[in-house]
Amino acid sequence: MLIVAGSLYVDPAGREAYLTSCLETVRQARSAQGCIDFAISPDMVEPGRINVYERWESAEELLAFRGSGPAEEQTVAIRGAEVHRYLISAIEAP
Repeated sequence: MLIVAGSLYVDPAGREAYLTSCLETVRQARSAQGCIDFAISPDMVEPGRINVYERWESAEELLAFRGSGPAEEQTVAIRGAEVHRYLISAIEAP
């Protein structure tokens, strides 16, 4: 299993439009083979920050979904990013 998590930074005035442009991507990801969870959400403190969280069964399934990556208009809107991929070796009960 792996987790992709971090933050994207966009112009605060364009954050809602960016999030709206991601709606279909979230729907597609959640129905993709191997996707356990997929969320893109506005940060409650920083107006230009978007939080990213994805959980996948395998790297192969993540890469199959990713294809060519985000749409060009989404890429252009991103001013910065700090997103990392974490390989999970075990899950513990809370």
